[in-house]
Amino acid sequence: MSRKLIALLSTAALVAAVVVVATQSAQADDLVTHHEFQANCSVTTHLPDDPIVFPGLAGASHMHTFLGNPSTNARSTNDSLKAAETNCKTPDDKSAYWFPSVYNGDQIVPPNFPQVIYYKSGILRYQDVVPFPPGMRFVVGSPTATQEEFRTAPGAVEGWECGDSFHNWDIPQYCVPGSQLNVRYQAPSCWNGRDLDSADHKSHMAYPDRATLVCPPSHPVAVPMIEFKMAFPVSGDMSRVRLASGRGYTWHYDFMNAWDAPTQAALVRHCINGGLQCDPRGYDLYKPHRGAALGPDYRLPR
Repeated sequence: MSRKLIALLSTAALVAAVVVVATQSAQADDLVTHHEFQANCSVTTHLPDDPIVFPGLAGASHMHTFLGNPSTNARSTNDSLKAAETNCKTPDDKSAYWFPSVYNGDQIVPPNFPQVIYYKSGILRYQDVVPFPPGMRFVVGSPTATQEEFRTAPGAVEGWECGDSFHNWDIPQYCVPGSQLNVRYQAPSCWNGRDLDSADHKSHMAYPDRATLVCPPSHPVAVPMIEFKMAFPVSGDMSRVRLASGRGYTWHYDFMNAWDAPTQAALVRHCINGGLQCDPRGYDLYKPHRGAALGPDYRLPR
């Protein structure tokens, strides 16, 4: 075989290899397995307040643990939240997040590291998700739920877990020492397109159809599906671990949207609509060439 022919064959093989690698890379980039971004926020305080259920009535609720915006209390409004600060990783997320405090006996068990709040698509057509409107608020779950209601709720993802124990519909009686107690629960992601709140703080929201992952006609607007993934540093004997609202199946949480609108829109567009698995900056570690929605300071580029 002539040297010229060998050179031609080698060049052809190299080109073919490059095409294969490029094709595989393109296919990997096209493969959508996630459509989400995170809000990482730390505990600010514990108060017997609930500005959604008992607005203006300090001390009227069971104890809640608050994340993110340190100004949150019974008197909080959208304007007061927007005027305050936050400990969330993304500084333009002034939203309020809270849930019933976890007790071990008489002592509150506070999460001692930033907690993860996912913003995801709850519908099949993730490209259709739009940002929350300013002032949106709702309650997820119920402090009066029975174990069966919690188990069968459309928002119950994995319930309570610790170590290698999953899908518990109440707080486990024992967790492997050194593990942590986690709970995951999804919020409804379909909005009626009209009301920012409702009398029961739920009816303006709905879950997508479980079979089709399509929003119902009564709630046609797909907004981000919030999923709380809370972790508590408690393990071993769990017999005295409870919620301020009661048993583990009374888990619930509240959300008051106080995002900077352009910042939230950029994250929704880049991460949820773009089919990425983003951190709080809107960066997908597995698809770095797609870039980030926000700058190194976790704000929109100015």
